[in-house]
Amino acid sequence: MADAPDLAAALIAENFSRDASGVLRVGGLPLTELAKDFGTPLFVYDADTMRRTYRALCAALAGFAEVDFSVKANPNPAVIRVFSQEGAGAEIASGAEFDAAIRAGVPPEKILFAGPGKGAADLDRVIGGGIGEIHLENREEIVRVAAAAERHGVRVRVALRINPGATAQGGAMRMGGKPSPFGFDEEDIEAAIDIVEAAPRLRLVGLHLFAGTQGLKADTLLGQWSYGLGLAARIANRIGRPLETIDLGGGLGIPYFSGDTALDLGAIRAGLPDLIATLRADPKLASARVVLEPGRYLTGPAGVYVARVLAVKESRGSRFVITDGGMHHHLAASGNLGQIVKRDFPLAAVTDLGGERAATAVVGPLCTPLDMLARAAPLPPLAEGDLVAVLQSGAYGLTASPTGFLSHPTPAEVLVDGGEAREIRARGP
Repeated sequence: MADAPDLAAALIAENFSRDASGVLRVGGLPLTELAKDFGTPLFVYDADTMRRTYRALCAALAGFAEVDFSVKANPNPAVIRVFSQEGAGAEIASGAEFDAAIRAGVPPEKILFAGPGKGAADLDRVIGGGIGEIHLENREEIVRVAAAAERHGVRVRVALRINPGATAQGGAMRMGGKPSPFGFDEEDIEAAIDIVEAAPRLRLVGLHLFAGTQGLKADTLLGQWSYGLGLAARIANRIGRPLETIDLGGGLGIPYFSGDTALDLGAIRAGLPDLIATLRADPKLASARVVLEPGRYLTGPAGVYVARVLAVKESRGSRFVITDGGMHHHLAASGNLGQIVKRDFPLAAVTDLGGERAATAVVGPLCTPLDMLARAAPLPPLAEGDLVAVLQSGAYGLTASPTGFLSHPTPAEVLVDGGEAREIRARGP
Protein backbone atom coordinates (compact mmCIF):
# COMPACT_ATOMS: atom_id res chain seq x y z
CA MET A 1 0.00 0.00 0.00
CA ALA A 2 2.79 2.41 -0.85
CA ASP A 3 0.79 4.83 -2.98
CA ALA A 4 -2.80 5.80 -3.82
CA PRO A 5 -3.42 3.42 -6.74
CA ASP A 6 -2.01 0.52 -4.72
CA LEU A 7 -4.28 1.41 -1.79
CA ALA A 8 -7.36 1.60 -4.01
CA ALA A 9 -6.47 -1.67 -5.74
CA ALA A 10 -5.79 -3.40 -2.41
CA LEU A 11 -9.13 -2.25 -0.97
CA ILE A 12 -11.01 -3.42 -4.05
CA ALA A 13 -9.29 -6.80 -3.89
CA GLU A 14 -10.05 -7.13 -0.18
CA ASN A 15 -13.68 -6.04 -0.15
CA PHE A 16 -15.04 -6.04 -3.70
CA SER A 17 -14.05 -7.31 -7.16
CA ARG A 18 -13.74 -6.42 -10.85
CA ASP A 19 -15.25 -8.54 -13.61
CA ALA A 20 -13.68 -9.42 -16.96
CA SER A 21 -14.89 -6.11 -18.38
CA GLY A 22 -13.04 -4.17 -15.68
CA VAL A 23 -16.26 -3.14 -13.93
CA LEU A 24 -16.14 -2.68 -10.17
CA ARG A 25 -18.62 -4.91 -8.35
CA VAL A 26 -19.97 -4.51 -4.82
CA GLY A 27 -21.45 -7.63 -3.28
CA GLY A 28 -21.21 -9.23 -6.70
CA LEU A 29 -23.30 -6.53 -8.40
CA PRO A 30 -21.80 -4.20 -11.05
CA LEU A 31 -21.77 -0.55 -10.03
CA THR A 32 -22.65 0.38 -13.61
CA GLU A 33 -26.01 -1.35 -13.20
CA LEU A 34 -26.61 0.05 -9.73
CA ALA A 35 -25.93 3.56 -11.04
CA LYS A 36 -28.40 2.93 -13.86
CA ASP A 37 -31.07 1.62 -11.49
CA PHE A 38 -30.74 4.14 -8.66
CA GLY A 39 -29.13 7.18 -10.32
CA THR A 40 -26.05 9.11 -9.35
CA PRO A 41 -24.57 10.28 -7.08
CA LEU A 42 -25.08 7.15 -5.02
CA PHE A 43 -23.86 5.53 -1.81
CA VAL A 44 -23.60 1.73 -1.95
CA TYR A 45 -22.94 -0.43 1.13
CA ASP A 46 -22.04 -4.11 1.17
CA ALA A 47 -23.65 -6.00 4.07
CA ASP A 48 -21.33 -8.99 3.69
CA THR A 49 -18.25 -6.79 4.14
CA MET A 50 -19.77 -5.30 7.30
CA ARG A 51 -20.54 -8.73 8.73
CA ARG A 52 -17.10 -10.06 7.88
CA THR A 53 -15.42 -7.08 9.55
CA TYR A 54 -17.60 -7.32 12.65
CA ARG A 55 -16.99 -11.05 13.07
CA ALA A 56 -13.24 -10.71 12.62
CA LEU A 57 -13.08 -7.99 15.27
CA CYS A 58 -15.23 -9.98 17.70
CA ALA A 59 -12.96 -13.00 17.20
CA ALA A 60 -9.85 -10.91 17.86
CA LEU A 61 -11.35 -9.51 21.09
CA ALA A 62 -12.89 -12.77 22.34
CA GLY A 63 -12.48 -13.21 26.08
CA PHE A 64 -11.83 -9.52 26.64
CA ALA A 65 -14.50 -7.27 25.11
CA GLU A 66 -17.79 -7.24 23.26
CA VAL A 67 -18.38 -5.04 20.20
CA ASP A 68 -21.20 -2.50 19.86
CA PHE A 69 -21.80 -0.25 16.85
CA SER A 70 -21.33 3.52 17.06
CA VAL A 71 -24.39 4.77 15.20
CA LYS A 72 -22.91 8.19 14.40
CA ALA A 73 -20.70 6.59 11.74
CA ASN A 74 -23.72 5.59 9.65
CA PRO A 75 -27.16 6.04 11.23
CA ASN A 76 -29.21 4.44 8.46
CA PRO A 77 -31.44 1.87 10.24
CA ALA A 78 -30.74 -0.73 7.56
CA VAL A 79 -27.02 -0.46 8.30
CA ILE A 80 -27.57 -0.58 12.07
CA ARG A 81 -29.73 -3.68 11.52
CA VAL A 82 -26.81 -5.56 9.96
CA PHE A 83 -24.99 -5.30 13.29
CA SER A 84 -28.03 -5.76 15.54
CA GLN A 85 -28.69 -9.06 13.76
CA GLU A 86 -25.12 -10.04 14.67
CA GLY A 87 -25.94 -9.36 18.32
CA ALA A 88 -24.32 -5.94 18.66
CA GLY A 89 -25.60 -3.20 20.90
CA ALA A 90 -25.45 0.46 19.87
CA GLU A 91 -23.77 3.63 21.06
CA ILE A 92 -25.85 6.70 20.23
CA ALA A 93 -25.37 10.46 20.50
CA SER A 94 -28.93 11.80 20.15
CA GLY A 95 -32.56 10.93 20.62
CA ALA A 96 -32.97 10.48 16.88
CA GLU A 97 -30.13 7.95 16.85
CA PHE A 98 -31.88 6.14 19.70
CA ASP A 99 -35.01 5.91 17.54
CA ALA A 100 -32.96 4.66 14.57
CA ALA A 101 -31.37 1.97 16.71
CA ILE A 102 -34.74 0.85 18.05
CA ARG A 103 -36.14 0.67 14.49
CA ALA A 104 -33.14 -1.45 13.57
CA GLY A 105 -34.00 -3.98 16.26
CA VAL A 106 -31.47 -3.06 18.96
CA PRO A 107 -33.01 -3.76 22.40
CA PRO A 108 -33.10 -0.49 24.40
CA GLU A 109 -31.16 -2.08 27.26
CA LYS A 110 -28.25 -2.61 24.82
CA ILE A 111 -28.03 1.09 23.89
CA LEU A 112 -25.51 3.53 25.41
CA PHE A 113 -25.92 7.32 25.16
CA ALA A 114 -22.79 9.51 25.02
CA GLY A 115 -22.21 13.13 24.00
CA PRO A 116 -21.34 16.38 25.78
CA GLY A 117 -24.68 18.18 25.26
CA LYS A 118 -27.64 15.92 26.00
CA GLY A 119 -30.79 18.05 26.14
CA ALA A 120 -33.86 17.48 28.31
CA ALA A 121 -36.03 16.39 25.36
CA ASP A 122 -33.53 13.74 24.25
CA LEU A 123 -33.10 12.51 27.82
CA ASP A 124 -36.86 12.14 28.22
CA ARG A 125 -36.96 10.29 24.91
CA VAL A 126 -34.29 7.73 25.83
CA ILE A 127 -35.15 7.28 29.50
CA GLY A 128 -38.82 6.85 28.61
CA GLY A 129 -37.69 4.27 26.05
CA GLY A 130 -35.77 2.20 28.61
CA ILE A 131 -32.20 2.97 27.54
CA GLY A 132 -29.54 0.77 29.04
CA GLU A 133 -26.99 3.38 30.09
CA ILE A 134 -26.29 7.12 29.91
CA HIS A 135 -22.72 8.40 30.01
CA LEU A 136 -22.35 11.59 32.01
CA GLU A 137 -19.99 14.31 30.79
CA ASN A 138 -20.48 17.39 33.00
CA ARG A 139 -22.08 18.50 36.25
CA GLU A 140 -25.10 20.12 34.62
CA GLU A 141 -25.80 16.84 32.86
CA ILE A 142 -25.82 14.96 36.17
CA VAL A 143 -28.60 17.27 37.35
CA ARG A 144 -30.45 17.02 34.03
CA VAL A 145 -30.37 13.22 33.92
CA ALA A 146 -31.42 12.98 37.57
CA ALA A 147 -34.37 15.30 36.89
CA ALA A 148 -35.46 13.26 33.87
CA ALA A 149 -35.19 10.06 35.91
CA GLU A 150 -37.39 11.65 38.57
CA ARG A 151 -39.99 12.63 35.95
CA HIS A 152 -40.14 9.05 34.71
CA GLY A 153 -40.03 7.51 38.17
CA VAL A 154 -37.06 5.29 37.40
CA ARG A 155 -33.47 4.81 38.50
CA VAL A 156 -31.10 5.27 35.57
CA ARG A 157 -27.87 3.37 35.00
CA VAL A 158 -25.07 5.85 34.33
CA ALA A 159 -21.35 5.83 33.65
CA LEU A 160 -18.75 8.56 33.94
CA ARG A 161 -17.03 9.61 30.76
CA ILE A 162 -13.45 10.49 31.63
CA ASN A 163 -11.11 12.82 29.75
CA PRO A 164 -7.82 11.03 30.50
CA GLY A 165 -4.40 12.49 31.07
CA ALA A 166 -1.98 13.12 28.22
CA THR A 167 -0.33 9.72 28.55
CA ALA A 168 -3.49 8.05 27.21
CA GLN A 169 -3.87 10.14 24.07
CA GLY A 170 -3.42 8.70 20.60
CA GLY A 171 -4.94 8.37 17.15
CA ALA A 172 -5.31 10.82 14.31
CA MET A 173 -7.85 12.90 16.25
CA ARG A 174 -7.13 13.26 19.95
CA MET A 175 -10.20 13.28 22.19
CA GLY A 176 -8.38 13.13 25.50
CA GLY A 177 -5.28 14.39 27.26
CA LYS A 178 -6.05 18.07 26.67
CA PRO A 179 -8.76 20.61 27.54
CA SER A 180 -11.93 19.04 26.18
CA PRO A 181 -15.73 19.36 26.18
CA PHE A 182 -15.87 15.57 26.41
CA GLY A 183 -16.24 14.05 29.85
CA PHE A 184 -14.82 14.87 33.27
CA ASP A 185 -11.10 15.52 33.52
CA GLU A 186 -9.26 12.63 35.11
CA GLU A 187 -8.15 14.81 38.01
CA ASP A 188 -11.82 15.49 38.89
CA ILE A 189 -12.98 11.85 39.05
CA GLU A 190 -13.56 11.68 42.78
CA ALA A 191 -15.62 14.89 42.90
CA ALA A 192 -17.77 13.72 39.99
CA ILE A 193 -18.31 10.31 41.60
CA ASP A 194 -19.46 11.88 44.84
CA ILE A 195 -22.03 14.06 43.06
CA VAL A 196 -23.48 11.10 41.16
CA GLU A 197 -23.53 8.89 44.24
CA ALA A 198 -25.57 11.53 46.07
CA ALA A 199 -28.31 11.45 43.40
CA PRO A 200 -30.86 8.79 44.42
CA ARG A 201 -32.24 8.37 40.90
CA LEU A 202 -28.80 7.59 39.41
CA ARG A 203 -26.92 4.31 39.70
CA LEU A 204 -23.24 4.59 38.82
CA VAL A 205 -22.27 1.38 37.05
CA GLY A 206 -19.34 2.14 34.80
CA LEU A 207 -16.68 4.10 33.00
CA HIS A 208 -16.48 5.49 29.46
CA LEU A 209 -13.04 6.29 28.05
CA PHE A 210 -12.44 7.58 24.54
CA ALA A 211 -8.92 8.92 24.12
CA GLY A 212 -8.76 9.30 20.35
CA THR A 213 -10.05 8.16 17.01
CA GLN A 214 -8.73 6.80 13.69
CA GLY A 215 -6.12 4.71 15.51
CA LEU A 216 -4.11 2.42 13.26
CA LYS A 217 -1.48 1.24 15.76
CA ALA A 218 -2.28 -1.75 17.94
CA ASP A 219 0.15 -0.77 20.69
CA THR A 220 -1.47 2.66 21.04
CA LEU A 221 -4.95 1.16 21.39
CA LEU A 222 -3.76 -1.50 23.84
CA GLY A 223 -2.07 1.16 25.93
CA GLN A 224 -5.27 3.22 26.03
CA TRP A 225 -7.32 0.21 27.06
CA SER A 226 -4.87 -0.62 29.82
CA TYR A 227 -5.08 2.95 31.04
CA GLY A 228 -8.86 2.69 30.98
CA LEU A 229 -8.81 -0.37 33.21
CA GLY A 230 -6.76 1.59 35.72
CA LEU A 231 -9.36 4.37 35.72
CA ALA A 232 -12.12 1.80 36.10
CA ALA A 233 -10.41 0.39 39.20
CA ARG A 234 -10.18 3.90 40.60
CA ILE A 235 -13.93 4.42 40.19
CA ALA A 236 -14.78 0.99 41.62
CA ASN A 237 -12.60 1.60 44.67
CA ARG A 238 -14.23 4.97 45.27
CA ILE A 239 -17.78 3.61 45.16
CA GLY A 240 -16.84 0.41 46.99
CA ARG A 241 -18.62 -2.01 44.65
CA PRO A 242 -17.93 -3.81 41.37
CA LEU A 243 -18.40 -2.02 38.07
CA GLU A 244 -20.85 -3.45 35.58
CA THR A 245 -19.62 -1.72 32.40
CA ILE A 246 -16.21 -0.61 31.15
CA ASP A 247 -16.65 1.21 27.82
CA LEU A 248 -13.23 1.68 26.22
CA GLY A 249 -14.63 3.65 23.29
CA GLY A 250 -14.04 3.15 19.61
CA GLY A 251 -11.18 4.78 17.80
CA LEU A 252 -10.23 1.86 15.55
CA GLY A 253 -9.06 3.33 12.26
CA ILE A 254 -9.07 2.34 8.60
CA PRO A 255 -6.52 3.23 5.89
CA TYR A 256 -7.59 6.27 3.92
CA PHE A 257 -4.38 7.70 2.54
CA SER A 258 -1.07 6.88 0.93
CA GLY A 259 1.19 5.26 3.53
CA ASP A 260 -1.60 4.19 5.88
CA THR A 261 -1.29 0.65 7.21
CA ALA A 262 -4.38 -1.27 8.26
CA LEU A 263 -4.86 -2.05 11.96
CA ASP A 264 -3.29 -5.42 12.79
CA LEU A 265 -5.91 -7.52 14.58
CA GLY A 266 -3.29 -10.18 15.22
CA ALA A 267 -1.27 -7.68 17.22
CA ILE A 268 -4.40 -6.66 19.11
CA ARG A 269 -5.10 -10.30 19.96
CA ALA A 270 -1.52 -10.86 21.08
CA GLY A 271 -1.73 -7.94 23.51
CA LEU A 272 -4.91 -9.02 25.28
CA PRO A 273 -3.64 -11.59 27.83
CA ASP A 274 -2.19 -8.89 30.09
CA LEU A 275 -5.45 -6.91 29.98
CA ILE A 276 -7.52 -10.01 30.70
CA ALA A 277 -5.23 -10.82 33.63
CA THR A 278 -5.73 -7.30 35.00
CA LEU A 279 -9.50 -7.75 34.92
CA ARG A 280 -9.45 -11.16 36.55
CA ALA A 281 -7.11 -10.01 39.31
CA ASP A 282 -9.51 -7.29 40.53
CA PRO A 283 -12.78 -8.56 42.07
CA LYS A 284 -14.39 -5.17 41.39
CA LEU A 285 -13.67 -5.45 37.64
CA ALA A 286 -13.77 -9.17 36.97
CA SER A 287 -17.50 -9.35 36.23
CA ALA A 288 -17.75 -6.09 34.27
CA ARG A 289 -18.88 -6.08 30.65
CA VAL A 290 -16.02 -4.58 28.67
CA VAL A 291 -17.23 -3.03 25.44
CA LEU A 292 -15.70 -1.35 22.42
CA GLU A 293 -17.97 0.74 20.19
CA PRO A 294 -16.28 1.34 16.83
CA GLY A 295 -18.10 2.95 13.94
CA ARG A 296 -15.94 3.72 10.93
CA TYR A 297 -13.96 0.49 11.38
CA LEU A 298 -17.13 -1.54 10.87
CA THR A 299 -18.82 0.40 8.07
CA GLY A 300 -16.13 2.48 6.32
CA PRO A 301 -14.62 -0.24 4.11
CA ALA A 302 -18.07 -1.52 3.10
CA GLY A 303 -19.14 1.68 1.34
CA VAL A 304 -18.47 3.37 -1.98
CA TYR A 305 -19.66 6.75 -3.21
CA VAL A 306 -20.37 6.69 -6.93
CA ALA A 307 -20.48 9.82 -9.11
CA ARG A 308 -20.92 10.31 -12.85
CA VAL A 309 -18.57 12.39 -14.99
CA LEU A 310 -20.20 15.50 -16.43
CA ALA A 311 -17.16 16.98 -18.15
CA VAL A 312 -13.40 16.60 -18.61
CA LYS A 313 -11.23 19.63 -19.18
CA GLU A 314 -7.63 20.72 -19.32
CA SER A 315 -6.69 23.94 -17.56
CA ARG A 316 -3.13 25.25 -17.77
CA GLY A 317 -1.63 21.81 -17.86
CA SER A 318 -3.90 20.17 -15.29
CA ARG A 319 -6.68 17.69 -15.97
CA PHE A 320 -10.03 18.13 -14.23
CA VAL A 321 -12.87 15.63 -14.14
CA ILE A 322 -16.13 17.30 -13.11
CA THR A 323 -18.74 15.00 -11.59
CA ASP A 324 -22.27 15.21 -10.26
CA GLY A 325 -21.11 14.33 -6.73
CA GLY A 326 -18.99 16.24 -4.27
CA MET A 327 -18.45 17.68 -0.80
CA HIS A 328 -22.17 18.29 -0.23
CA HIS A 329 -22.56 14.49 0.00
CA HIS A 330 -19.10 13.42 1.13
CA LEU A 331 -17.42 16.19 3.09
CA ALA A 332 -14.76 13.85 4.48
CA ALA A 333 -13.51 12.85 1.03
CA SER A 334 -13.13 16.51 0.09
CA GLY A 335 -10.73 16.98 3.01
CA ASN A 336 -13.00 19.46 4.77
CA LEU A 337 -13.93 17.26 7.74
CA GLY A 338 -10.96 17.60 10.07
CA GLN A 339 -8.01 17.31 7.67
CA ILE A 340 -5.32 19.94 8.10
CA VAL A 341 -3.21 18.78 5.17
CA LYS A 342 -5.73 17.67 2.57
CA ARG A 343 -5.02 14.27 1.07
CA ASP A 344 -6.96 12.12 -1.34
CA PHE A 345 -9.24 9.27 -0.31
CA PRO A 346 -8.69 6.13 -2.43
CA LEU A 347 -10.63 6.72 -5.64
CA ALA A 348 -11.06 4.49 -8.68
CA ALA A 349 -12.69 4.49 -12.07
CA VAL A 350 -15.70 2.18 -11.95
CA THR A 351 -14.64 0.69 -15.28
CA ASP A 352 -10.88 0.20 -15.52
CA LEU A 353 -9.01 -2.22 -17.77
CA GLY A 354 -5.62 -0.92 -16.68
CA GLY A 355 -3.17 0.85 -18.90
CA GLU A 356 -2.00 4.44 -18.93
CA ARG A 357 -3.19 6.78 -16.21
CA ALA A 358 -2.54 10.37 -15.28
CA ALA A 359 -2.82 12.56 -12.20
CA THR A 360 -6.37 13.88 -12.24
CA ALA A 361 -8.29 16.35 -10.11
CA VAL A 362 -11.82 15.10 -9.49
CA VAL A 363 -14.20 17.90 -8.56
CA GLY A 364 -17.89 18.19 -7.88
CA PRO A 365 -20.59 20.45 -9.31
CA LEU A 366 -20.58 23.08 -6.57
CA CYS A 367 -19.50 26.64 -7.19
CA THR A 368 -16.63 26.57 -4.67
CA PRO A 369 -12.97 25.50 -4.88
CA LEU A 370 -13.55 23.42 -1.73
CA ASP A 371 -15.58 20.92 -3.77
CA MET A 372 -12.73 18.59 -4.69
CA LEU A 373 -12.90 14.81 -4.23
CA ALA A 374 -9.32 14.22 -5.38
CA ARG A 375 -6.42 16.49 -6.12
CA ALA A 376 -4.12 14.15 -8.05
CA ALA A 377 -5.76 10.74 -8.38
CA PRO A 378 -3.97 8.48 -10.88
CA LEU A 379 -6.87 7.58 -13.19
CA PRO A 380 -7.29 6.21 -16.70
CA PRO A 381 -8.75 8.50 -19.37
CA LEU A 382 -12.35 9.37 -18.50
CA ALA A 383 -15.15 10.93 -20.52
CA GLU A 384 -18.63 12.30 -19.99
CA GLY A 385 -20.89 9.53 -18.68
CA ASP A 386 -18.15 7.46 -17.04
CA LEU A 387 -18.32 6.66 -13.32
CA VAL A 388 -15.87 7.14 -10.46
CA ALA A 389 -16.03 5.51 -7.04
CA VAL A 390 -14.69 6.90 -3.77
CA LEU A 391 -13.72 3.98 -1.52
CA GLN A 392 -13.82 3.81 2.30
CA SER A 393 -17.12 5.71 2.14
CA GLY A 394 -19.34 3.69 4.44
CA ALA A 395 -18.77 5.98 7.44
CA TYR A 396 -19.17 9.74 7.94
CA GLY A 397 -20.55 10.21 4.45
CA LEU A 398 -24.02 11.56 3.77
CA THR A 399 -25.07 12.51 7.31
CA ALA A 400 -21.70 14.15 8.02
CA SER A 401 -22.00 16.43 4.99
CA PRO A 402 -23.66 19.81 4.20
CA THR A 403 -26.40 18.30 2.01
CA GLY A 404 -28.30 21.59 1.77
CA PHE A 405 -25.37 23.56 0.38
CA LEU A 406 -26.32 24.95 -3.06
CA SER A 407 -29.52 22.86 -2.99
CA HIS A 408 -28.47 19.88 -5.08
CA PRO A 409 -30.44 16.63 -4.70
CA THR A 410 -29.38 14.20 -2.01
CA PRO A 411 -28.16 10.83 -3.26
CA ALA A 412 -29.84 7.50 -2.72
CA GLU A 413 -28.33 4.95 -0.37
CA VAL A 414 -28.38 1.29 -1.39
CA LEU A 415 -27.60 -1.83 0.64
CA VAL A 416 -26.34 -4.89 -1.22
CA ASP A 417 -27.05 -8.07 0.69
CA GLY A 418 -27.04 -11.65 -0.56
CA GLY A 419 -26.66 -10.59 -4.17
CA GLU A 420 -29.64 -8.22 -4.06
CA ALA A 421 -29.69 -4.42 -3.96
CA ARG A 422 -32.24 -2.53 -1.89
CA GLU A 423 -32.74 1.22 -1.68
CA ILE A 424 -32.51 2.18 1.99
CA ARG A 425 -32.77 5.93 1.47
CA ALA A 426 -34.48 7.41 -1.55
CA ARG A 427 -32.87 10.08 -3.70
CA GLY A 428 -34.00 13.47 -2.41
CA PRO A 429 -35.34 16.48 -4.28
